[in-house]
Amino acid sequence: MSSVAVLTQESFNEHRSGLVAEQAGGSSTAGDEEAPAYKDAFPPLPEKAASPEGTQEPVNAWTSKIRPLKSSVITQVFHVPLEERKYKDINQFGEGDQAKVCVDIMHKTGAHLELSMAKDQGLSIMVSGKLDAVMKARKEIVSRLQTQASATVAIPKEHHRFVIGKNGEKLQELELKTATKIQIPRPDDPSNHIKISGTKEGLEKAKHEILLISAEQDKRAVERVNIDKVFHPFITGAYNKLVADMMQETGARINVPPPSVNKTEIVITGEKEQVALAVAMIKKIYEGKKNATTIAVEVKKSQHKYVIGPKGNTLQEILEKTGVSVEIPPPDSNSETVILRGEPDRLGQALTEVYAKANSYTVSSVVAPSWLHRFIIGKKGQNLAKITQQMPKVHIEFTEGEDKITLEGPTKDMQMVQSQMEAIVTDLVSRMDYREISVDPRFHRHLIGKGGANINRIKDLHKVSVRIPPDNEKSHLIRIEGDPQGVQEASKELLELASRMENERTKDLIIEQRFHRAIIGQKGEKIKDVRDKFPEVIINFPDPAAKSDIVQLRGPRNEVEKCSKFMAKMVAEMVENGFFLSVPIFKQFHKNIIGKGGANIKKIREETNTRIDLPAENSNSEMIVITGKKENCEAARIRILAIQKELANITEMEVSIPSKLHNSLIGSKGRFVRSIMEECGGVHIHFPTEGSGIDTVTIRGPAEEVEKAKKQLLSLAQDKQTKSHTAELKAKPEYHKFLIGKGGGNIRKVRDSTGARIIFPTPEDEDQELITVVGTEEAVREAQKELEELIKSLDNVVEDVMNVDPKHHRYFVARRGQVLRDIADEYGGVMVSFPRSGANSDKVALKGAKDCVEAAKKRMLEIIEDLDAQVTMECVIPQKFHRSIMGPKGSRIQGITREHNVQIKFPERVDGPGKGGSAAPLAEAAVQENGEANGEVVEEPAAHVDPNAPKKCDVIVLSGRKERCEAAVESLKALVPVTTEVEVPFELHRYIIGQKGSGIRKMMDEFEVNIQVPAPELQSDIISITGLANHLDRAKEGLLERVKELTAEQEDRSLRSFKLTITVDPKYHPKIIGRKGAIITNIRTEHEVNIQFPDKNDDNQDQITITGYEHKATAAKDAIQAIVDELEEMISEDITLDARVHARIIGARGKGIRKIMDEFKVDLRFPQPGAADPNQVFVTGRPELVDEAIDHLLNLEEEYMADVNENESKMTYMKPTGDRGASSMDEGGRERGSSKGFVVREAPWQTGSEKAPDMSSSEDFPSFGAPVAATNKASPWGPKRF
Repeated sequence: MSSVAVLTQESFNEHRSGLVAEQAGGSSTAGDEEAPAYKDAFPPLPEKAASPEGTQEPVNAWTSKIRPLKSSVITQVFHVPLEERKYKDINQFGEGDQAKVCVDIMHKTGAHLELSMAKDQGLSIMVSGKLDAVMKARKEIVSRLQTQASATVAIPKEHHRFVIGKNGEKLQELELKTATKIQIPRPDDPSNHIKISGTKEGLEKAKHEILLISAEQDKRAVERVNIDKVFHPFITGAYNKLVADMMQETGARINVPPPSVNKTEIVITGEKEQVALAVAMIKKIYEGKKNATTIAVEVKKSQHKYVIGPKGNTLQEILEKTGVSVEIPPPDSNSETVILRGEPDRLGQALTEVYAKANSYTVSSVVAPSWLHRFIIGKKGQNLAKITQQMPKVHIEFTEGEDKITLEGPTKDMQMVQSQMEAIVTDLVSRMDYREISVDPRFHRHLIGKGGANINRIKDLHKVSVRIPPDNEKSHLIRIEGDPQGVQEASKELLELASRMENERTKDLIIEQRFHRAIIGQKGEKIKDVRDKFPEVIINFPDPAAKSDIVQLRGPRNEVEKCSKFMAKMVAEMVENGFFLSVPIFKQFHKNIIGKGGANIKKIREETNTRIDLPAENSNSEMIVITGKKENCEAARIRILAIQKELANITEMEVSIPSKLHNSLIGSKGRFVRSIMEECGGVHIHFPTEGSGIDTVTIRGPAEEVEKAKKQLLSLAQDKQTKSHTAELKAKPEYHKFLIGKGGGNIRKVRDSTGARIIFPTPEDEDQELITVVGTEEAVREAQKELEELIKSLDNVVEDVMNVDPKHHRYFVARRGQVLRDIADEYGGVMVSFPRSGANSDKVALKGAKDCVEAAKKRMLEIIEDLDAQVTMECVIPQKFHRSIMGPKGSRIQGITREHNVQIKFPERVDGPGKGGSAAPLAEAAVQENGEANGEVVEEPAAHVDPNAPKKCDVIVLSGRKERCEAAVESLKALVPVTTEVEVPFELHRYIIGQKGSGIRKMMDEFEVNIQVPAPELQSDIISITGLANHLDRAKEGLLERVKELTAEQEDRSLRSFKLTITVDPKYHPKIIGRKGAIITNIRTEHEVNIQFPDKNDDNQDQITITGYEHKATAAKDAIQAIVDELEEMISEDITLDARVHARIIGARGKGIRKIMDEFKVDLRFPQPGAADPNQVFVTGRPELVDEAIDHLLNLEEEYMADVNENESKMTYMKPTGDRGASSMDEGGRERGSSKGFVVREAPWQTGSEKAPDMSSSEDFPSFGAPVAATNKASPWGPKRF
């Protein structure tokens, strides 16, 4: 039982303060008894070596308490030979698949892997980690980095369970140990073969282990013979021939451990007589060889692999030739001794073979700076490939960070390779250079640019290589390599870019995504204005698909802040202008609202200052949304409605209906009012806003339909007001179409006979079965009765049969039965069943409600009648126009098909005669056309074919009724495009095309034509326009209008390019530019000119260039000259102000100094830190203002100095911080007694002649890392062991 001392806060304070007063007052003897002995408090360490007498070390406090600890982390090295490497691409070492595999293994197992490549191109992998992790990693390495082989081993079926072990533990251990995959047949499988897959070395180990397990279980026929490992090669023989012969002769199984397994035990299994015979043969071989002669020779470690050979073949070859075994030390040993064992007369021959193999290869090196290595290798190893192709056996190795290249290969080839490598290195050193520049890592990605755009541009421009360290290195150094001049220019450009970025700031602005489009503008014109106002700020909007509200601003800090405030103000205005309203406009009039080239909509937008959004062409919506200020939206709405009213017989009528009835007339989710609008030809009915108290309801649409809707509304309102009654009933959704009838015929009969309104659910309604009946009580009752009878009859399912000619069956079942699905939808879900293909029956079965079946039969007979009346007609249109006729995604041809109810088939596309073009098809057509004569086919020569006959590839086939086909042919011909030419000056072509073709693409989309601009080398003025005849005139006008705009722009550009220069002393340039460019920006904006100051390297440092319109450039010049005149009148004086008051005068963030400069219109310059005179301040400005400012500054100095002197006098009376006297007070502020410190008895300096160690002595208390002089002087701490 061990005792534990607990240290409390009280005991600690007592220990720190020394003994308490009572103890201090006691006798010294008592105090000595209380103090611990020195040897108990500081037990000596055990001596390293045992005493000469061999006596055991005494057990002391250290040895009894401290146990040796084993490291939980182990390290193992695995080698993968070149021939067994799975990934052999040398160029991708460190970045290819094997590196990715290693990273994956590290993540999966938790072990740490380090790869290195040996000179023989083998892989060495060092694995560190806990034992379990290392074993798992080893298994992964073998399976994923080494090529896998497989083998089988046969052991008795009853031994399999011992290989598997309890819960499979033995099998798992075996797989981990040998790094193989072992597959044992299932118990119900009669096979006794165990399959092993893995590396060659692993297979041998696993095989050996399995055979050992089997032999263990077969006690009747197992024998173990211990023979030194060095004699195993004599027993196995070269290439294992001898052991194989023994096994064949004796019938026993002999398991010799492979060279990689450090075991001496040879296991023989089989019948007892066979085993005994095999043991005798093995012992005989051993007896004959155990006295064999050995010689030891020294062979360089680097040459051992040449002696071993690939897969140990060279050793086997020497054994076969000479009968001598060659023993090579393991790879992890430093020994270079090779032992030869065998008959004395054969050792000489074996030794010759060993030296021949060892010296067959030579290693040398070439001096080359490490930064040149990749240039020597070349792109994808091209330079080295030229050498290695000539000398494939020579291996060239580059070591990162070393200024040399190692060459290894056959001696005869080495001299030539070395001379070639030296020539390459000499050439590169003479014409290449490098430079390293320091750039903050946070700017690295900006230097690289999006997708590497910036860095690639610099590389291509200066023909250099630039290495920017990855983010995880956190390195400042960027390395530039290449031509000396290119290196200098590239480094200069990179440093300038980095310098600009240091002053940059990025700010995220939160702006709701709905405002982004408005800020950008329809064609980006609004954001262009913002960018022009803040040219140094980069504004990035998120992708619309990202649904993000973050707009990023990047640029100089000041400009970013100004831009941020400006955009925030824009958003605030947009929120104010965020009112919107929807205007229903008939779909056919939307294009008229837009106008030619968007003229109408653009005019309304500009004059009303609103945003107007129209629905997409393929949308069914008729709503046009207007956004802006409320009064502006109302004005735009009136103008849009006026356009619609002009275009058609559109009437607008107002009906007065009490507002309390509005909700009931609209119905749940607008059901009632929607049913009236649909019934009355799509009129628009507009109810006032809920709660407004307005009774007026507006109806808009064709005059007849408006009148009809008005009557229905008033009738419904009257019913609601007097005797409104509602009933609900349910019917399956598939019955609804049949109940409504074609064109609403069925439901109209019910409505006319009863006077009730019947409302069916819309697709948005939750209950799709609910039908609502509205009207008087009697009308609702009658309508409900009729509908229930109809629904009941629909529930009464009957079956019927009709005859349909089999030739028409395909029409009904084609396109996955689309026609039958349409019939089922229209006629209450009736099921139509056609006979199976090949049944040769004309009976078609129909099943469903009686009325539905009858109606479906009638419809099918109509379809059959149409099919019988069908004709096929050909329309000849040149193939080149087919794509244009089809339209985008076949939209035009689908429209004609629907409109005329015909089928249209286009011919296969043919590119020319060689691909089945003209000649062959025409000949074939002629043969078919001639037909049969007297039961024989009469073939006429192809030469008789009419040359004017249309090509097959031009013939479009139409099927349907004759009159419909004829109408469709006319529609097709109307879609054939025509071409016209427009003359446009050649120099304007590139502006018409626009950036990346955007301009011409926009015109083609707007006018639905194809515009062909001639190639630049033709220098032609003719532009071709191809399209439909009715589109060409509009396109031509639009193109000529664009030409006028471009001509005007060219003239304006010429006027704006006027330049003039003004000579100004460079010392005034900063004043003209102003603080952060404020003054020059103001002049540029006011006069709309560009003002360019000279660069640092310009010869004319006093020339300022102004570009713009002539009169504006002159005005800007006058403005600059006025500033210069004013500056020339200024003077500069220096005054002495005590440096202690400078900070007070400057103020927080320069607020005080800015106030003085603004008030007195002067410029103040305070001295920099380290200046010769820290009290000297310069004042610059007009003479009278300078005097006033100096007086003011001197007054401030006098005032502030009084405060400074007062503070300094106070400081003399204040107690200095860190006073040592404070140490005598405890934490509670009480005075502590004097401390005796930690007291021990029988210390070395008390008992002997030794004295206490001197704390100021560097010998007694040496510093870490400092050299210590050897001394024989005894130490109070005990004997020194260093």
